[in-house]
Amino acid sequence: MKQLVLDIRPDAPPTLENFVAGANAELVAMLSLQASLATAGQLPARHLYVWGAPGSGRSHLLRATVAMAREHGRPTHLLAAEDVEDGLPETADALVAVDDIDQLSPDAQIGLFNAFNRSRGNGQSLLLTGPVAPLGLRLREDLRTRIGQCLIYEVQPLDDDSRATILATLAERRGLRLADEVVDFLLRHGRRELSSLLAVLDALDAASLERKRPITLPLLREMMQQGLEI
Repeated sequence: MKQLVLDIRPDAPPTLENFVAGANAELVAMLSLQASLATAGQLPARHLYVWGAPGSGRSHLLRATVAMAREHGRPTHLLAAEDVEDGLPETADALVAVDDIDQLSPDAQIGLFNAFNRSRGNGQSLLLTGPVAPLGLRLREDLRTRIGQCLIYEVQPLDDDSRATILATLAERRGLRLADEVVDFLLRHGRRELSSLLAVLDALDAASLERKRPITLPLLREMMQQGLEI
């Protein structure tokens, strides 16, 4: 849990520091290296592909890496798949990040393929994300082959011990006493994405202050009866 050092509220700006690394320490280190080096030629691998299930944090990592690269003075471009038309920016030595590449249009797929071809000449590096490993992407074959040649990381999900530690740590920071039975109930019956768990913690915090009651399982059950989704 070394990564849990800054505010990780759902509305906090994404950074590599406020991403709870868990089993993803190597991935975070590589993204930090990609962001901090001035040119792609200094990287151990020019291009990275990061994949994981929805809610795994891959978009957080993409935005955080781009933000860090900007802080280091590197040219950057951050694009959603739907914003890619028939080509990508050709800025020299830039970090070009594209989220959800599985949603690229046919013309955009050609544009990304061409960006791979240009990258050695213009010094760019590509940071791409998607929901599945390269073989599972429904993209043109030549593009899938290029993506498969990237340095590839799967975002590993947090385990329950990590989730419980995060909730307990955040509750302690807020001066809350979060009963173990509440955490156990949420992990057994609630959505397991960290963003959902943090939203429930926010709701419990507000209810505890308003009703002047500790955060217990009876309070959580009352809130669920009143419409709280966990």
